Amino acid sequence: MLKKILLVFFFLSNPVLSKEISKQSYQYIFGWMFNDQKANLSPRGGNTLGPDSELDKQPSENWISLQEAGISNFEKDRRAILSMLGQYRVSFDFVEVAGFKENFTPARPYQSWATEFVYLIEDRKNFISLQHVLVMFFKDNDGKISDPMVTKHWRQDWHFQDSVINEYKADDTWNKRTLSFGQIKGKWSQSVYQVDDSPRYQSIGKWQHKKGYSEWISAETWRPLPRREFSIRNDYDLLIGTNKQTITPNGWIHEQSNLKVILNDDSQQPIAKEIGLAKYERIKNHDWSAGELYIQNTYRFWKLIRDSWSKILDQNDSITIKQYLNNQALYQSMFIMAEKTSGTSISEENELVIKNYLNTHIVLNDREEFSFLKFFKNFIN
Repeated sequence: MLKKILLVFFFLSNPVLSKEISKQSYQYIFGWMFNDQKANLSPRGGNTLGPDSELDKQPSENWISLQEAGISNFEKDRRAILSMLGQYRVSFDFVEVAGFKENFTPARPYQSWATEFVYLIEDRKNFISLQHVLVMFFKDNDGKISDPMVTKHWRQDWHFQDSVINEYKADDTWNKRTLSFGQIKGKWSQSVYQVDDSPRYQSIGKWQHKKGYSEWISAETWRPLPRREFSIRNDYDLLIGTNKQTITPNGWIHEQSNLKVILNDDSQQPIAKEIGLAKYERIKNHDWSAGELYIQNTYRFWKLIRDSWSKILDQNDSITIKQYLNNQALYQSMFIMAEKTSGTSISEENELVIKNYLNTHIVLNDREEFSFLKFFKNFIN
């Protein structure tokens, strides 16, 4: 199973592969009608094919409930968030549309696809947690369909009038910031987590509702380089941008407007602007059973990891994450542990081992004298 998980990441983000563009069709690249730089604008990303998806053209029940008259703005917000639940075909498109340095040449656009379902982890009225899971089938040159490949994908948590957020500050460091009531009134924070449940970025914004239309726009947000970039780019340090999530009758879209930024001491130097669009279209008659089984078998493990990260972020003002130890990425270690504990209860001893390992990847910048490792050793003794 672990090999299949890593293979999905390979297909989704491998920079060497490019989608094939047939000689019979021209693939339009947004923003570069006149390519004076003669840049290579053939898209990079996954070059795989999957079986045809059957679109579900009926409006979802959550979207229908969102249109109900007479409900409060708070309830509209909740229903908009819950409208992101479901089963989707997803397309990912990212393209640099402007450069801010001499002799700028745009990087190759990124395009990929996935079949993904979003399920509800928790709904506590003011707090909603949504988990994304990939369940993908691939088609070979002979038309044969592969076994399903399952990967726990990203997670998004929504918190109404959240007074404390954890902001990315570059160099794999996150700092806590307290907001006033005036800054959060009527707003929701969105916390986005990596595939291993470590933090990625968090921001706050307000849902806007019009007839048949609901949209959330974030504040300006700092973010680490995404997986599609950090394996091939070393010429910038972080993304600074805004997110927009818009609900449609048949799914939702996630828009990004990003600056790719170099940090020089206290100054910021943008080198390019990127536009991103992820389109989630509801589908039906896709076999999600392998993903549902994975969720069932690994639920205890990932709940332990979520709870551990919540405590780490709640109890510390600043943390730095060491993404690699002994040439192995944190997410790889987490997937291995999830596989080893799959379908079993987690003993207290294994729970301590998992928490202690997680601690080895974390530097507590504001409380260096404190160590979870020392704490648990003392607790055992």
